[in-house]
Amino acid sequence: MLANILLIEDDAAFRGMIVEALRARDYEVSPTGRAEDGIDIARSGSFDLILTDVKLPGMSGVEAIPKLKEAAPDADIIVMTAYSAKETAVEAVRLGAYDFFSKPFSLSELDVVIRRALEKRRLQREVLALRETLRSEGPTMRIIGNSRPMQEVKALVERIAPLDTTVLVTGESGTGKELIADTLRSLSRRSSGPFVKINCAAIPEHLFENELFGHEKGAFTGASTPQPGKFELAHRGTIMLDEIGDMPLLIQPKLLRVVEQKQVERLGARRPVDVDVRIIAATNQQLQQRVRDKAFREDLYYRLSVAVIELPPLRQRKGDIPMLAEHFIKRINATLGLPVKSIATDALAALEQHHWPGNVRQLANTLERAAIHAASDTLTAGDIATALGGPKPSLTGSESGAKAIDLRATLHEMERKLIVGALNRAAGRQTEAAVLLGLTPKNLWAKIRKHDIDPKTQR
Repeated sequence: MLANILLIEDDAAFRGMIVEALRARDYEVSPTGRAEDGIDIARSGSFDLILTDVKLPGMSGVEAIPKLKEAAPDADIIVMTAYSAKETAVEAVRLGAYDFFSKPFSLSELDVVIRRALEKRRLQREVLALRETLRSEGPTMRIIGNSRPMQEVKALVERIAPLDTTVLVTGESGTGKELIADTLRSLSRRSSGPFVKINCAAIPEHLFENELFGHEKGAFTGASTPQPGKFELAHRGTIMLDEIGDMPLLIQPKLLRVVEQKQVERLGARRPVDVDVRIIAATNQQLQQRVRDKAFREDLYYRLSVAVIELPPLRQRKGDIPMLAEHFIKRINATLGLPVKSIATDALAALEQHHWPGNVRQLANTLERAAIHAASDTLTAGDIATALGGPKPSLTGSESGAKAIDLRATLHEMERKLIVGALNRAAGRQTEAAVLLGLTPKNLWAKIRKHDIDPKTQR
């Protein structure tokens, strides 16, 4: 049996034809000629789909929709009628019908409509099953690590996710803030709604307001059509404001209005638009210090930090590195088709000795580089050292401690030389140098400060 269908049709001959056709397609069909009887049948059975005519003796098919939804809440309702009218269709859908089509129709048309409804139902069940799996197993499936700091993060994510509150995710670059936002959304009641992500550091200041809030026709030169902003596109869903610390100060009061009043105002609009959005903000900056520096509004900070999830840097949870390495090697094997399947003990030791300024993202990239150049299906300490840009170490015997110290010093100096070289090639232009190094401008600036490099001298 493909599905269990309730059919409500008062024309006995037509009803018989549909029953015969559906049963020939391996559907289980329960037919009746009255809406009242159909409601009783719906209460007593388990139906995937309800087909109902509009014009019936007694209660009409449209009038019966709310009662049918109550009697069989999991069943989709398809309305069929010879009295085709736009108003009838709109009313049927408003009351909860899934679809609407007019008589006369061919059996192939009916088949398409039924299959489409059942496919939608199947997908909904898969989504619910996945959501229940995530809820039952927690975010462990996606957030890798069993160290105490990560256990605390997972517990906090599970506690916060179902709440419809604003969340601030903090942590250094590469610690996994976007993964936390994805997990919060997937475990929330808004998981089936839109998920809009915005990188505040990547939007030019003069375009910020239009990007977030949209504009009306004629709001500025070239605005030939109205355009919704990101907040409107995220209506009834979730929006992630990444790098929130880089949001221009002039835009922050307008964001505060969205947080407090749930309204946005397009450029050139006469009245605001209501939006129902959950906000997840993320930053690698110390927002409290930004507040003290008058670069971030204090009232906005407190509105965003209702719930705070602080991600630890990788250097504070090195016990998670073996688990992370295993996860990334499996991903590399699956996505790139590389033969690497495992990692040697000395290679794990090399990973655990590294400082990881780029955190989990740097670890993933390092393992991918090592896998690309590996000579066997097992990553060695030499592969890791090469991927990190240093000499191949020999971490054996009494020399292991000294080698580890030399490796850190060598890598530090090599990183500095790479940055200086890139700045020289880019004539001191940091944006171009960042592209050459495969870094974001912000990450490059952090490394320039770390190595005490003066970009102006690199020409």
